[in-house]
Amino acid sequence: MFTQLSKRPWIIAVLIILVLLLWLLSGERFAARDEATADQPAAAAELPRVEVQWLQAEPMQRQHVVQGQIEAWRRVELRAQVSGSVQRLDQDKGNRVAAEQLLLSLSPDDRPAQVARSEADVRQRESDVSAAKRLRERSLISANELMRLESELAKARAELDSARLQLRNTRIVAPFAGIYDQRQVELGDFVQPGQSLLTLVDIDRLKVSAQIAQQQVTQLQLGQPVKVELLDGRTLEGELHFIAAAADPGSRSFRIEVKVDNPAGLRLAGASATLHIQTGEALAHRLSPALLSLDQTGRHGVKWVNQEQRVEFTQVQLISVDNQGAWVSGLPPKVALITLGQGFVEPGQQVRTQLAAEGS
Repeated sequence: MFTQLSKRPWIIAVLIILVLLLWLLSGERFAARDEATADQPAAAAELPRVEVQWLQAEPMQRQHVVQGQIEAWRRVELRAQVSGSVQRLDQDKGNRVAAEQLLLSLSPDDRPAQVARSEADVRQRESDVSAAKRLRERSLISANELMRLESELAKARAELDSARLQLRNTRIVAPFAGIYDQRQVELGDFVQPGQSLLTLVDIDRLKVSAQIAQQQVTQLQLGQPVKVELLDGRTLEGELHFIAAAADPGSRSFRIEVKVDNPAGLRLAGASATLHIQTGEALAHRLSPALLSLDQTGRHGVKWVNQEQRVEFTQVQLISVDNQGAWVSGLPPKVALITLGQGFVEPGQQVRTQLAAEGS
């Protein structure tokens, strides 16, 4: 065989070329495999890594927490209806008074005499009308004359009512039971109609007013229970009894009022308080407020990782915030919340996840 090949040297050359070609092809195939193997971990290494924590939604009482102002249930500033001097201070300020109790007296001046003159005038007119009616029955006077006398009687009675009212207005009485809170005049002062005399407040019941955002007012109903937290930590129970029909033009918020019974007569009017308004049970997640971020519209939201290992941003509703954390609603029942690295990833981006350590 070798003798035959030696006689045909071109066959040897062809075999050598075939061997070289096979060797070159096998080298390219192995090199391609090595490059592909090296690229795979390089691509995986480019994915950002984030820490996540699995959170499960829990039932909780939804509530709105707003700052309010405690006010007296009723407050009235009594003003002078007639002119006169302050003749007597019938009650001291700070006293509890009953309805219709005399608080302050102005000088009557000539008003009693005016009442007496008006009463006499009325009696005279009544007598004239009675006599005229008897004469009219016998056709001794005309119907017009009787009508004139009756008109004068009506005028005299109106003047008597006015004189009595003027005299009655010299006695300042309480329109309702309450506390004689302030007095703006002293004994002997001369007052004019419209001048402020004293202030009466009713604190047997209190009202706490507050402003609530237009996004939250639809969740409120009259009669809802409300917890009123005072500055010293004490709490009172009340109920929502007023919701404004229109928003304030400046703040776009609605005024609400909470009714609170105050049988002990606590002096709280004018103080601040925090209102906790229960609005029903909801599923929510408890998380650190530091994990909340804002979208382009300025609404609160959080970033989490879905099953495809991609980042999602979901807007959430902030239910309540305290020292322990924030309660939010709007997330899936179970969610892998990004706890570390959320500032370096964007929604839709694929990431590698690592479970956060316990307690972090």
